[in-house]
Amino acid sequence: MLDINLIINDTESIVQKLKSRGYTLDVKPILELYNQRKKTIKLKEDIAAEKNKVTDEFKTSKTDSEREKITKKSQDLEKKINNNKLLLERIEVDLNNILLQIPNLPYDSVPCGSDESANVITKTWGNPIESSIEHSEMFVKNKLLDFESAVTISKSRFIVMKNQIAKLHRSLITYMMNMHTEKYDYTEYYVPYIVNNESMTGTGQLPKFKEDLFKIHDSDLYLIPTAEVPLTNLYRNKILNENDLPQKLVAHTPCFRSEAGSYGKDTKGIIRQHQFEKVELVHIVHPKNAETALEEITLQAESILEGLDIPYQRVSLSTGDLGFAASITNDIEAWFPSQNKYREVSSCSCFTDFQSRRLNIKYKDETKKKNYVFTLNGSGLAAGRTMAALIENHTKDQVIHIPEVLHNFTGFKTIKL
Repeated sequence: MLDINLIINDTESIVQKLKSRGYTLDVKPILELYNQRKKTIKLKEDIAAEKNKVTDEFKTSKTDSEREKITKKSQDLEKKINNNKLLLERIEVDLNNILLQIPNLPYDSVPCGSDESANVITKTWGNPIESSIEHSEMFVKNKLLDFESAVTISKSRFIVMKNQIAKLHRSLITYMMNMHTEKYDYTEYYVPYIVNNESMTGTGQLPKFKEDLFKIHDSDLYLIPTAEVPLTNLYRNKILNENDLPQKLVAHTPCFRSEAGSYGKDTKGIIRQHQFEKVELVHIVHPKNAETALEEITLQAESILEGLDIPYQRVSLSTGDLGFAASITNDIEAWFPSQNKYREVSSCSCFTDFQSRRLNIKYKDETKKKNYVFTLNGSGLAAGRTMAALIENHTKDQVIHIPEVLHNFTGFKTIKL
C-alpha cells in the first residue's frame, strides 16, 4: 500500500510513475475522502473538547435543574461522538479499499516500457546447448511423469511423479534448502499451506488477484500461491529493533495457482501447473539496505543454477511487466533447449514498504522512532521448472546425467530412458 501522504503531497510525480507501469490513478476520490477524513477528525476533536467542557460544568453545577440540562447536553454530545466515529470508520474503509487497488511505485532505475518487450537482459551465464529433447515426452512410456493419472485423480495441469524422477525432484528441493540454510544463513521455517484473507491482503494477493487463487468454500481461507505469504505474515503487527535487521527466512512449500487467464499457455510438460513445489526466500530489512539485499537474493538463487550447471540469464523487468506489489524485479530464466529459449525459474523482488504498510511491520531506530521495514523475496528456486531445465540440459544418448551436487541426495548418477 502506498503512503497516502505521497499521493497528496507529490500527486503529479506519483501519477506519472504509476502511468509508466500502465496504471491510471484517479486522484479525485482519494482527495475527497482524505479531506473528508480531516474534517471528520477535526469535528471529533471539537466534540471531545466540548464534552470535556460539559463534564467540568457538571462538577461545578449547584442545582438539580442545572445538572439535568448538562446531563442531557452530555448525552447529545455522546451521540454525536458515536455517529462521528461510525462516519470516520466508513471513510477509512472507503479510502483503504481504493489504496489497496493501487500498485507499487517502480524504482527510477527500472527500465520503462509497456510490457515484457522492454525488459533488459543484464547478465548471462553458461553455454546454451541445442537439443530437441523435451522434458516431459521422454517419460510418458514408463510413467515416471504421469499426466493421465493426474487428470483422473484431479484434472489437467497436475502431475504424478514416480520412482527416480520423484526422487530427483525431492533431491533438488533438499539441495536448495541446504544451500540457503547452511551456506547463506537463512532460518528455515515450516509454515501453513492455508492462510486467511488478512494474510493474502497483507502481501498484495488480495484483492487484486482473487481469480488466481484457490479459495476454500464457505471460509475466508485460501491455499497459498507462494510461501511468501505465510513467511512475511509472521511479522504482521510486529515492531523490530533496528539491530534485529535483517531477517532472512526460507521455506519449502507446495504452491497452488488457478492460472486464471493462462488457458492454452504452456500446456505441455510441467512448466505451468496448478500445484508445484518452490523454495522461497524472504528478507525483512532496513530501507537503506534494500538494494544490497535484492542483489544478494538474486545471486543466491542464481548460484543454485550454477551448481546444477544450467545456463541462465538475469532479466530486469520493465515498469509494464512488474508484479503488482514490486518496485523492482530481477527474473532468473533457465535455458530450455527444446524451446530454444530461456524460461523463468525465479523472480526476485523488492517491495519497499508496500507490504509492511499493509501488514504494519515496523522497526525502532536509535531514537526510538518507528519506521516501516522494507520486504523482499525471491524463488530459490521453483523445483519443477528447475528439474525440467536440468533434464533438458543434461540428457545425452537417452541418459540423464545427474549433476554431481545432487549425487548424495539421489543415490544415483544417471537415469536411463
